Amino acid sequence: MSLSESLRALKNWASRSYWDVNCKDAFLASCPPKARILDVGCGNDSPVHMKTLRPDFYYVGVDIGDYKQISDPRSVADEYVIATPESFAFAIRGLPTTFDAVVSAHNIEHCNEPEQTLDAMLSRIHPGGRIFLAFPSEASAHFPSRPGTLNFHDDPTHVWLPKFDDVCARIAAAGFRLDVKVRRNRPLRHVIRGLLNEPAFYFKRKVTLDTWALYGFESIIWATRVA
Repeated sequence: MSLSESLRALKNWASRSYWDVNCKDAFLASCPPKARILDVGCGNDSPVHMKTLRPDFYYVGVDIGDYKQISDPRSVADEYVIATPESFAFAIRGLPTTFDAVVSAHNIEHCNEPEQTLDAMLSRIHPGGRIFLAFPSEASAHFPSRPGTLNFHDDPTHVWLPKFDDVCARIAAAGFRLDVKVRRNRPLRHVIRGLLNEPAFYFKRKVTLDTWALYGFESIIWATRVA
């Protein structure tokens, strides 16, 4: 990534973190210096994104393949693990160390064994460590269909629609304090921009983060291990 691209990424990160205090970038900003981070489902150039924003992180990524990676993730990740869909939860649970934070952004709904995968992620967090979890809201099953995924069923790789209350209960039962629970994340600035753009986006069949905010597509949970 060039210097100009890095600066642009940092600017976008600062802007989104300011306007959406629940988003993944805001979570990353709140992590301690030199934190050990496990990124579960690290496609879409997530290794480069995270290491650009927080080069002090010890970054471990795990996925089932190089999904939409513009850059070689092995060139920036401190560790990079590829597992099969069938062994994904097992591979996470089998990691030899625990982490300061686990990030799972729109991954669990794609997993063959979602509940086992969630349990595996929780098991890799040491006391005082935290998890960030984002996934489609239950309401998304009733949204309009649109390319880019507005309705949960628009993405054929979605296999499990998490029930928000059940996910919260499962995390709490594993000894975590739920710090942020947002059933439908709708940060005001993004909702306003989504509302202004929606007439054009409706006809263009377009989806952006502002569209997601307008409809409340995304559920978000932050939790801390206390036991």
